Amino acid sequence: MGRGARALSAAIATLAVAAASAHAQDPKYALVHGCYQLKPATGEVVAGGPFRMQATDLGRYMLYAKDGRFLGPDGAMIDEPGPAADFAVDDPTPNVYTLTGQNGRLGDTWTFVPADGCAVFPEAELNATGTPGKGSTPYARTTGFVDAHMHMMGFEFLGGDLHCGRPWSPYGVTVALAGCPREEAGSPVVEGFLMGDPARPGKDPVGWPTFNEWPRYNTLAHEQSYYRWLERAWMGGERIFVNLFVENHALCSLYPHKRNSCNEMDSVRLQAKDLRALERYIDAQEGGPGKGWFRIVSDPFQARRVINAGKLAVVPGIEVSNLFDCGLKNGVSDCTDADVDRRLDEVYNDLGVRDMELINKFDNGFGGVAGDNGTTGLVVNTGNFTETGRFWDMQTCTGPAEESDHEQMTLPGAARDVLVGDLLGKLLPGGTLPAYPAPPHCNTRGLSALGDHLVRDMIGKRMIIDPDHLDVISRKQLLSIVESERYSGLVSSHSWSTSDAYPRIYKSGGFITPYAGSSKAFAEQWKRLMAVRDKRFLRAIGWGADMNGFGAQGPPRGGDNPVTYPFKSFDGRVTFERQKTGTRVFDINELGVAHYGLYPDWVEDLRHIAGDQIVKDLSHGAEAYLEMWERAVGVAPRYRCKSRRLKFRRGGLGPVAFGISAEDELRSAGQPMTRVGRTFGYCVRGGGSVRVRFDRRGMADRISYRVGRRVRTQTRRGARAGRSASVRLLPR
Repeated sequence: MGRGARALSAAIATLAVAAASAHAQDPKYALVHGCYQLKPATGEVVAGGPFRMQATDLGRYMLYAKDGRFLGPDGAMIDEPGPAADFAVDDPTPNVYTLTGQNGRLGDTWTFVPADGCAVFPEAELNATGTPGKGSTPYARTTGFVDAHMHMMGFEFLGGDLHCGRPWSPYGVTVALAGCPREEAGSPVVEGFLMGDPARPGKDPVGWPTFNEWPRYNTLAHEQSYYRWLERAWMGGERIFVNLFVENHALCSLYPHKRNSCNEMDSVRLQAKDLRALERYIDAQEGGPGKGWFRIVSDPFQARRVINAGKLAVVPGIEVSNLFDCGLKNGVSDCTDADVDRRLDEVYNDLGVRDMELINKFDNGFGGVAGDNGTTGLVVNTGNFTETGRFWDMQTCTGPAEESDHEQMTLPGAARDVLVGDLLGKLLPGGTLPAYPAPPHCNTRGLSALGDHLVRDMIGKRMIIDPDHLDVISRKQLLSIVESERYSGLVSSHSWSTSDAYPRIYKSGGFITPYAGSSKAFAEQWKRLMAVRDKRFLRAIGWGADMNGFGAQGPPRGGDNPVTYPFKSFDGRVTFERQKTGTRVFDINELGVAHYGLYPDWVEDLRHIAGDQIVKDLSHGAEAYLEMWERAVGVAPRYRCKSRRLKFRRGGLGPVAFGISAEDELRSAGQPMTRVGRTFGYCVRGGGSVRVRFDRRGMADRISYRVGRRVRTQTRRGARAGRSASVRLLPR
């Protein structure tokens, strides 16, 4: 990028920041959670006040009265939160507002007079005190956890009526987590099928405020990721959150109650819209556009800025079976390369997707699936027949047993992922299952030519490729493509790759986040992965919760050395008590990971059973993920040292340049060995180091080159080709 282009880019960025700042300072956003009497232009204050201003979206509010009622569309008080209580608030002149509700404008103009004595609007508690950490600069090294596999928008999938509850409602927690009556779609009947205990979840379907039956660590059709629970996890150190849009056409088509389309890509589009709506909602709660802690990101540089601002970077992704509507019928896909190109452009440009799995539960036009085992495998295989016209072509593997897909036609047994399980068995039409040969089993389908094309397309767009759920043959072929392209954008996100793949993923510069689940099982996975990691890259690990995607969470561990409350976050900045929602108190020792807000407690449990090192490795997760993503977008790896024969020039020192931003420095010189404060540090082949310092505007203004005890330094203003501005000896 030339100096003129860089200057123009910087100017545009400055104007954008200024515009966003001005927008965020609009007084109507600052009304949020405030207590006010409502006074018309003429006349007395509105009866029923003062009112608590509860945001439903940016610039929209419910006015909550002391008696627990709401201001209605005609100025009368109403009992329930909802659209009738929702007003658009505008400020045409300073300190004067208009209110527009369901029946049009309420009155003429209004003044909000600060008051005392408002009721507190109901909300789930954080039970966390302290301030999450920030980075010293927008481009410094990050610290924090990463969850690379979540389905927060999963309340929409399978037609939207199987799931009970949602991660937020414009009208608050009493609506979002209200619970589902026994006879309603998405009721405890469904939960009973999935849990294998039809009686248990039906005892008390009520949610707020009692939560007697749910959320539980093994509830699969009830909401577990309410946004305040995620906020608690962010306060505990989570800094990257990959939200995968999820759908299953077979289950959706068979389930009798639905409000959404069963087309998997339609569901992806709906969930992407929801994700943006949640970002706006959280912004509204925090005082205006851009002020929320939940930030959707599109590249590693933006993600780093978000994390170093002390917020949560949210990466949109996809995990469906009929990706891009490229399913199979009798072994043939009706998609072409051009279809894939066009549909990938859509999800990348319009939906902001940056992470994808090629496959989920069924074979599709891109390749074969690893399948499921036990009783789940029987019914999912029947689903594969319904979707594709064929059962899985599982044959005896020719390689080692650990390089195999899930074993078929075995005696019934427990499976961790209970997706479909009893429910599919009761809903899918019967079919004659094939008689498979002796295990170990491998799906023979492999990666198709269309799958090869998609992988290369994703590499071209610098997207993150998740090889989980692919059959062994497909995954090996995918990894060979990635290796031939020297591409690092790989993440195995939830333990659905085989162990032979992990060293190859690490060697490519990828990242691995095992399925979270039981703290004991996770600690064992951590030990195995750290033994095979590539030591050229940062030692780190993350987790994949798979919550809201029919993945059970960690049960109560039991035994000695339980989590004690209160406890501190990994960095000591936040103190956690037992989480409380409504009248229910959640203790991980008794309930396990009942909802997402207990992930700080789960990390603390890991520390109790595996020591400080596992928490340290988790705290490096965000940085390792960002470095993987940087390499994917073309930044040279951090382990490649610069040449020993470096000479100053007017523009800089070798690939390290003056007068450019930290992002441009990365693209020019590669990943530094250190990122401390305003300084990047690079190694020099054969010994020595190069350091570049950025000024307060974030532009490189000073470069130092150290060999032995000699240091040569130049500043941007004093740069002279072939010479150094100063030379000094380091003290012994």
